[in-house]
Amino acid sequence: QVHVAESGGGSAQAGDSLTLSCTVSGRTFDTKGAMAWFRQAPGEAWPDFVAGIDWSGRVLYADSVKDRFTISRENDKKTVYLRMDNLKFEDTNNYYCAVDFEVWGVATRPLMYNYRGQGTQVTVSL
Repeated sequence: QVHVAESGGGSAQAGDSLTLSCTVSGRTFDTKGAMAWFRQAPGEAWPDFVAGIDWSGRVLYADSVKDRFTISRENDKKTVYLRMDNLKFEDTNNYYCAVDFEVWGVATRPLMYNYRGQGTQVTVSL
């Protein structure tokens, strides 16, 4: 059974940094698949793509976080990190990790991922 767990959320001030972690267990990546971060505020119908990394290490970022956020992973491909630098008030959101073992490349649509974690809250104050 696949399990996805995030950690590392919390409170920060604008300009600070936070790092989120996501660990997947129960299955390993072959020559396809990806892990990605999305964020979704309460009441919003659709999550926003933040960043993702596919099985080969290719990365993709949303324009809103490019040059501020960095996604990376452990060599075993089971843990992904999202380092968030120069946080802005508008980065406040609930972030969740999404995983799929069949997708080709980093998908930006949340429905392309079959597994996700519970999410972790990031709150940035001015």
